[in-house]
Amino acid sequence: MPYIDIFNGDADGILALHQLRLTNPHKSRLITGVKRDTKLLQYALSTHDSVITVLDISSHANREPLLQLLNQGNTIHYFDHHFAGKIVENSLFHSHIDTSPSVCTSILVDRYLEGKYRLWAVAAAFGDNLHSSALQLAESLKLDLKKTEKLRELGELINYNSYGETIDDLHFSPKTLFMALHPFADPFDFIETSLELKHLRRGFRSDMRKAGEKHTLRQSSVGRIFLFPNDAWSRRVSGTFINQVARESPELAHAILVERTDGTFLVGVRAPIARPYGADTLCLKFSGGGRVAAAGINHLAPEDIECFFDTFEKQF
Repeated sequence: MPYIDIFNGDADGILALHQLRLTNPHKSRLITGVKRDTKLLQYALSTHDSVITVLDISSHANREPLLQLLNQGNTIHYFDHHFAGKIVENSLFHSHIDTSPSVCTSILVDRYLEGKYRLWAVAAAFGDNLHSSALQLAESLKLDLKKTEKLRELGELINYNSYGETIDDLHFSPKTLFMALHPFADPFDFIETSLELKHLRRGFRSDMRKAGEKHTLRQSSVGRIFLFPNDAWSRRVSGTFINQVARESPELAHAILVERTDGTFLVGVRAPIARPYGADTLCLKFSGGGRVAAAGINHLAPEDIECFFDTFEKQF
């Protein structure tokens, strides 16, 4: 029977799939993209009578193609933590969806696999800015600080690679990065030998130096908003940068606007870490989406910026 794996191109999506394929290896067609390319099920619509695994993309955003694929006799295993709307009811649909703010898709896969490849879930949770959850998983494995820090960097670098307007903005396509990871059951072996990771480390340091020169666009008692220019480095580093400033000020909400080539803005939103709710609610009002703690908008029109600022203030 044909297999298709559809996954978000960030650390959570890649490492969730990696855990599953370490457990159940088989050849499959891979469908993925940049982090914000979440409407991925549309690329599988010609599929009939196959097994499809979907990881770390909203079922709400993909509802119509999801229903079509089920009607075409496909068995679908769905692991996700984003806003889901009404869960589909179908005997061919196997749902592992939990939108709690303390979980990511790799943690859901870790639960499903009963912790078999938990080291990868630790890295993924760090990459998804769920440091508290990552540290709890690390503690369950009795990892020392040095190993925990290595997994943190691994997750954050893989996640850093996922941000861009197109694949051309990234250092590596998510598919290439997944295939580089594929031979490794132990993340520490990958960390020690991977040329891809060395490349990402250099790129990350360069991009973060540029990001450090940017100043806050707006600041209030509820949060901070940053503006980055239309440049590949801005898009690459936007997710890592907003996660970092969110951790620095856990009582505040944060947003980052990155100008796109068409004049609209790519927006990332982080709810206060101390109160990790409301990011998805805010972004849904501007045709965006995500999860309760972290969400985004793919195309914010310039004329909607002031409205976004006001809604941000009211939401948080």
